[in-house]
Amino acid sequence: MTPVMPRASAPLLVLALCCVLLLPATASAAEPFYAKLENGLTVYILEEHKAPVVTVQVWYHVGGRNELSGRTGLAHLLEHMMFKGTTKYGKGEYSRLIAKNGGTENAFTANDETVYFSTLSSGKVALALELEADRMSNLLLDPKEVALERNVVKEERRMRTDDDPQSLLVESDYAMAFPAHPYGRPVIGWMDDISRLTRDDLAAFYHRYYAPNNATLVVVGNVTPKEIMPVIQRTFGAIPARPFTYDPITPEQPQYGERRFILKREAQLPVVFMGYHVPNYSSADADALEVLGTILSSGKSSRLYQDLVYTQRIALSADGGYEPLTIDGDLFYFYAMAQPGHTHEELEAALDKEIERLQNEPVTDRELQKAKNGLLAGYIFGQDSNFFRAMQIGQTINVGAGVKYIDTYTSRIQAVTKEQVRQAAKRFLLKDHRTVGYLVPLQPPADSGSPSTVPAPQKAQPPS
Repeated sequence: MTPVMPRASAPLLVLALCCVLLLPATASAAEPFYAKLENGLTVYILEEHKAPVVTVQVWYHVGGRNELSGRTGLAHLLEHMMFKGTTKYGKGEYSRLIAKNGGTENAFTANDETVYFSTLSSGKVALALELEADRMSNLLLDPKEVALERNVVKEERRMRTDDDPQSLLVESDYAMAFPAHPYGRPVIGWMDDISRLTRDDLAAFYHRYYAPNNATLVVVGNVTPKEIMPVIQRTFGAIPARPFTYDPITPEQPQYGERRFILKREAQLPVVFMGYHVPNYSSADADALEVLGTILSSGKSSRLYQDLVYTQRIALSADGGYEPLTIDGDLFYFYAMAQPGHTHEELEAALDKEIERLQNEPVTDRELQKAKNGLLAGYIFGQDSNFFRAMQIGQTINVGAGVKYIDTYTSRIQAVTKEQVRQAAKRFLLKDHRTVGYLVPLQPPADSGSPSTVPAPQKAQPPS
């Protein structure tokens, strides 16, 4: 499940695995309270009274997936502008007030959603709700602030993508793998598109999608529905619903042959990134694919690390993974960074060998149980985090899986068999359905001042 939990220390992990092994097949989290306001706002409240804190999240059901060609990055830039003031609270007041009351806040934009969240004392939850309701309907969008923040986002893109060869490799792979579907466009936006975004673009996007009937409010923590629903009704209930429609999404057409590209950038070492088209959570194979991703990449005992890094010693790092909770099918990815003196071809051959092995031989009992234990331990640890549990609710609602997906998670993962894992690999990890990218290092100019030492490898992640 997402989000990824921090790695536990050894004693805690042993304890967690013991808990997993004793976990009943029907174990599930507490059922959240559900309500829908007259204006269409969906509300989920989950009581958790272990500590006097609460997490408030507002999930807008819009992200990079809903942008039009030529206007990429619009959802992300609007996320930035949501902190730049309303008719009631000035620039930076949202963050200042949350911090003043001992809380933390942030936001993120992804392909399928834009999410705003804060965590603070449960006695201050009314403040968080008031501030979120206010910026849902009263955003200023000062043209001067738009111009300033547009430059901030452009610099963010330069630092995180344009000047980061590994990130650029992942972005390029997605662009080639999804030539029709918007998952092929970066959430942060293409640089030329960001430069063209105007205040009018943002205002139109905001008034179209930032409506109570296109949002889910999730509250998790030391509250009860009886005490918090009147506050929600008071703060959000007066915001009128807006009629809106989503533009049609072009479905990605079936891929009938392998796609390849070479990216040449100043870099220290060769990198290979491979993405295979796979279905989302609604597929009968989704749970087996999630277990498969864990077998491949979870920790130093995973297959990819053991083979490419430890045994063959041709890679500094190797990884793979799958995210089922998306609206449309995404990519199952493989990533490897070469050891000095080794080549792309060696990395790709080793990755192909692992894939063929998965397709032709069942995983071992130990591998299967370890993967299940890891996934379920992460799930169990997550139940101690208000933020994690709110994320579970918000994400499953946003993509259409519903909270039942959470309730049945442990039993579904425990039910995955070795043969299901093998069949999932045979069905989806096909060369004709993949896009392969090579990062070919170019040596920096002699006078560039670039360091000659090899940097610590960074784990590549698909765009969020």
